[in-house]
This record gives sequence, structure tokens and C-alpha cells, in this order.
Amino acid sequence: MHSGQLLSIQTGTIRPLRVGERKLMSAIGKTPVPGAVAVGPLGLAGDEQSDLSVHGGLRKAVYALPSEHLSWWQQQRQARGVTLFEETLAPGYLGENLSLQGVLEQEVFIGDVLRFEDVTLRVTQPREPCGKFNAVMGYAQAAKDMVQSGRCGFYLAVDRAGSLRVGESFEIVPGPRVTSIAQALGHKAWKHLR
Repeated sequence: MHSGQLLSIQTGTIRPLRVGERKLMSAIGKTPVPGAVAVGPLGLAGDEQSDLSVHGGLRKAVYALPSEHLSWWQQQRQARGVTLFEETLAPGYLGENLSLQGVLEQEVFIGDVLRFEDVTLRVTQPREPCGKFNAVMGYAQAAKDMVQSGRCGFYLAVDRAGSLRVGESFEIVPGPRVTSIAQALGHKAWKHLR
């Protein structure tokens, strides 16, 4: 069994977000929550989603992102002149609830289970970026970069509710191991390009 660590937990509330000329409501901006957070069937206590057709619900209750990707995303923003500073992207900047270490999209399969001490989460699908992601990242090709690079993270269903704590370890219990998150995202991208 493979294992990893929960480095950070983030939640967000619905706020206005400017997307081009439009102002939309979004909860993509997440901020770290110290200590323990309660997890129920629909996700983390205190976390909101503005568009339940694409985020949230039982199959997309929690969004996890490998923390290893943050430095890559920071480099993409700097390469496009979005930022002149060397600030590090903070956990939650890409909308993730959980910042995980030690698990990447090629190693995680739909149906795998992340077993924490008090909570069990099941991998359901890759994140598919939207226009709000481009707005937050500050450049129009961000969603395309997510799909092409495979640095998307994944959604989780809550199989066992409880509480998660920053710093705790988890085990990945293999599911059927038919389709990895990377393969699922690649398949979706291929269908859109046809």
C-alpha cells in the first residue's frame, strides 16, 4: 500500500470573482484551516461551492491537489508575466480543499480509497478546469495547461465521515485500478479536441 501526508486543509466561502467583463460568484479561493476539520458526506465543514453542477455534491465533496504542483503553477504564472514577484502560491490558491504530499495523478486511480485515521475518502474523478480557474490564475491558457500537464488533482467522495487533521498520514487502498486520474483527464481532453 502507498501512503502520503495531508499538509494543509482549506475551505472557502462564496464571493464575487471577476471573469473578464463579468462578475460571477465563486468559492474557488480557499484559505488554510489550522488543526482539525469536520468532514461530512458533502465535504468539509465551512466550505462552500457556488455552482453545484460542476463542484460539490456526493461524488465531488472534497477536492485534493498534490502539493508538488504548486511550484510548477507558480512558474507558469511568472512565465506569462502574471506576477513579477517570487511569492509562493499558497495552498488553496487553485481551489483545493486538501494539499497532499506523496501522491500524483499517475499513481491514483478512480475507485482508490484514501484512508485517514478518522475519515475515508474515495477517488471519483479528475478536476476539469473552467473559466474561473483562468481568472484566478491570471492568464487565459491556465485551464489548457492543467489538462495538458495533467496537474489537475482529483475529487473525492466521503465514504466515512469524521475529522481530518493537518499533518496526518493516510494510506491509499487500491480500488479496481482500471483508470488512473491522469488517464481519465487525458481521455476527457481527447474527446474535447475531436
